[in-house]
Parts: sequence; C-alpha cells; structure tokens
Amino acid sequence: MIEERLIALVTEALTAAAGELGQSGDLPEVELSKPRQKEHGDFSTNVALVLAARVERPAREVAELIVRNLPQAPFVRSAEVAGPGFINFRLTTSWLTDALRVVAVRGEAYGRAEPHGRRAQVEFVSANPTGPLHIGHARNAALGDALARVLEAAGWTVEREYYFNDTGGQMDRFGASVEARYLQLIGREAEFPEDGYHGEYVIELARDILETEGPGLADLPPEERVARLQQEGAKRVLEQIGRSLERFGVRFDSYLHERVLEERGEIDAAVERLRAAGYAYEADGAIWFRSTAFGDDKDRPLVRSNGRHTYFGADAAYVIDKFERGFDHLIYVWGADHHGQVVRLRGTAQALGYEPEHVEIVIYQWVSFLRDGVPLAMSKRAGTFVSLDELIDEVGTDAARFHLLMFSNDVTMKFDIEAVKRQTMENPVYYVQYGHARIASILRKAAERGVEIRPIEEADLSRLEDEAELDVLRALADVSSQIATAAETRGPHRLTHAAQDLAARFHRFYTECPVLPDDAELTQARLWLCRGTKQAIANLLGLLGVSAPEAMDRSDVS
Repeated sequence: MIEERLIALVTEALTAAAGELGQSGDLPEVELSKPRQKEHGDFSTNVALVLAARVERPAREVAELIVRNLPQAPFVRSAEVAGPGFINFRLTTSWLTDALRVVAVRGEAYGRAEPHGRRAQVEFVSANPTGPLHIGHARNAALGDALARVLEAAGWTVEREYYFNDTGGQMDRFGASVEARYLQLIGREAEFPEDGYHGEYVIELARDILETEGPGLADLPPEERVARLQQEGAKRVLEQIGRSLERFGVRFDSYLHERVLEERGEIDAAVERLRAAGYAYEADGAIWFRSTAFGDDKDRPLVRSNGRHTYFGADAAYVIDKFERGFDHLIYVWGADHHGQVVRLRGTAQALGYEPEHVEIVIYQWVSFLRDGVPLAMSKRAGTFVSLDELIDEVGTDAARFHLLMFSNDVTMKFDIEAVKRQTMENPVYYVQYGHARIASILRKAAERGVEIRPIEEADLSRLEDEAELDVLRALADVSSQIATAAETRGPHRLTHAAQDLAARFHRFYTECPVLPDDAELTQARLWLCRGTKQAIANLLGLLGVSAPEAMDRSDVS
C-alpha cells in the first residue's frame, strides 16, 4: 500500500530530524490522514507536532526539518509544511496507476492480506432454539458474518460458530408449549403455560412432530414426554434456523450445544477450576463468581441453590472450551442488552488464567424496523414478529445485508422495509450494484464492437489524466487500506461507504469520460480502469456478503 511506503519514507526523515534535535529513544509513530480538501494534497501527517512537544521546539520548525530530511522517492511530487506544523504530501499519478496494475494482477485477492497464522473464532447469532429467527436477529447475523469475512481478508484464520443455549428456563417453557399444542392436536385437554410461546409456529412444530412421530408420545410419563417433545421441537427449530441463515448468506463452521457442555461435565469442571483459583465461593446454597474482583457491580451466580447451573456458569465452561480448541482470539457478537455481561465474561477468562484482551465482545445496538415509517411489533413469546425468512422474501438478502451494515454497530439504526426494497438509484445497495452491472455492460459493448482488451502491461495508463479518472484511481488505491481498517476497528460498515464512494466516482467518470473514444490507446487505458473498478466493487461487496450482478434493470427510468 502507498501508505506503508510513505510512512517508511517519513519515518526515515523523522529519525534523521530527531537526531539533529538531540532527541533519542522512542520516536512518535507516523500516522497519515487524508486532507478533506484536494488542494491540501493526497496525505498529511501531524508527526512534527508530536515531536515538537517532546523537544520543546516550534512545530513548524520541526516540520521543515523533517521535510528537508525526506529521501528522494519517485512517487512523491512535493511535501509542504502547512498550518501549525502539518506536512502535506502530493504524490505523482504513477502510484495510482500502479494500484490499478495490482488490481489486475491480484483480481479477487485484491485488498486481501497474506495469512499471518493466527486463529480467531467469531461466535454470533446464537439465538435460543425456541422459535424461528426474526428480523431482530438480522443485524447480528449480518455483522457477525461480515466481521468473519473481513478478518479473513486481513489474514486471520477464522472459524464461525453458533452456540445453542438449549437448557434452562426458556427451553423449559418452550418444551411445555410444544407439549400443550401436541396434546391439543390429538384431542386431549392440556393447559397452555401462561408464560409459554404463543406463536402459530409452535402449533406447526407440534403438528410436524405428530405427523412424523405419531400420537404415541402422549402416553409417555409426563417428565419423559415433555423432555422428548422439547427435544423434537428444538431439533426442528435448529433445522429451520440453519435454512434461514443459509438463505441470508451466512454459513457456520461449527455448532456447539450448551447441553453438550453439561453432559460432558465441562460446566462443573469450570466451576471447580474457578473455586480452586479462589474466584468461586458458596453462599445461600448457591455457588458464586467473584466478579466484583474484576470491576463488576456484584458477584454473579454460577450454580443456583437448586443445583442447576446458570447461563453464566455455562459461559465459563464455554470460554475454556474455546481456548482449548487453540484459538488465539475470541470474538462474541452480542446485542446491547448483553452489555452488562462484558465485564464478568472477561473477568471469568482472566480468573481462568487467560489473557482478557483475547476475549473481545462486539456489541451492536438495536434496529428499529419500520414499514413506511410505522414500527413493526416484535415479540417471539407472543408470536408477533416478522421472521428473517419473511424479510428475505420481501427485500432480498443483498438489500437487507447492505443496509444492516451501513452503520457502525455502536449506533442504533432504522430499517424501513418499503424504502430498502426500492430498486432505484437512491437505494445505496442498488446504486453500488448498478455500478458493477454498468461496467459489465460497458465491457460487453466493447467486445461486441470488436475491441479486444490488451494485457495491462501493454496499456499506457499514463493516459488516465482527467480528474474524474484520477478520482476513481484514488478510490481503487484506497481499497486495501479500507479493508485493513475495517478489520482492525471491527467496522465492516466502512466497506459499505467505500463501495458507495467508488461507485459514485465511477458513475461520474462514466458521465464525463467516454470509455470507447476514437483514441485507441485511451480506450485501452479506460477499459482497464473499468475492469479494475468492477473487480474492486465485487471484492468489497463480497466482504459484505452481497452479490455483484452482471446485469440489472432500473425501475426509476423509462
């Protein structure tokens, strides 16, 4: 990346300047930013201001000294001191055309870093198997999957995992709900639990169990009957969840059930390990974790007084299970309602002997789903919800994912179904996809006219001189940096903005610069600009889990 080359250049000048100023030891890190106004150059750094504070010299004087010590570099056109001590760099266009050549060579791998050997696990969605996924799970699914894709692009080996909380009170209520509906379907009286799951889907689950297993389950002893019906219902819900996620472009490498941790004795073992480390104790018939030792507002129960473990007790075992599988870094994707659990989970990891910085929780804020501005009702327990499948049926996977990823996970967002499904250029996902399809159409038109694109080594890319062309090249050159930053900051939303920006620059280029002029050499250069842009858009969309169509119709034009 050009940023790395420029940082190396400035670091060399900084070292020389610091020596002249009598500064030795640890030097400030060189950081680059992009000026908001083009006339201020391509990149800027404030490193002179940082060094000036250490050596107690005027910042502009330090900046001028750094500029004087800059080694010659063919990609730097000028370096100027600006304002209180910033250094602005203007680069030659050669680095931009070099970036286009890299796109051509790397293709689908453009923007991806080399593997660095570290393993990360991203655990997301993990909805309890008490019913279908609803639109409230959509942001978790889109964010978790995009994070995994972006981390892979940054060199991580990533495993995606779905963790099923298939024990505890919610599952007990679910089992009782399925049992009541099953018995009612065969004509037996059964009181439906007041706190049960009232959705129509529970009746459908019970009907499917009756059709496949027959009415004989009703004659089992009550405890065995409800356990069996809970198991059969959960199995069907899990299958449905898997199908919904597959439609949403989400795949998992592994699944783990809380029940398995319990059956293997791992929860009990985790509690004893915490007790041995001095972080678990008995009180009021329960076993507690000293989470206050790690900044929590109160200690938390691991095992209730009735002998049943809590969800948190299972979480402790799950941390051990993850690290024992050899992951270097754990990422949990949680909704805002889990914010209070962050301190205790990281504290548990530390109490168990793991480095807490390798346990990362990505919290996302809620989405307000609307239809033409009217909020949609959401309650799985009451059965009033829009399923993820219904959302996909109505707006499509591409539009849903792109819109859910347009905002940083730490801000709330609104998702108006009617607006998201419109196929117009005001719709961001349509705007980007149409840019890709438009380029595909241009390349087809060139082929129809008999214009053969020569190898990029034979193309005179220096002919790309128009400001609209250079703007596209700048966005192309920035793709690798955008992907790296998205991975580092856990912000895949950056890629939705990068894709929109690149598409906007291409649409402007297409309007101002004929791609197939009479000039054959210019045609070759512009066709390669089209090819590179098409590839970069496809790569960005791919990291978002969004398709890059080769052809599209516009509904907002006649």
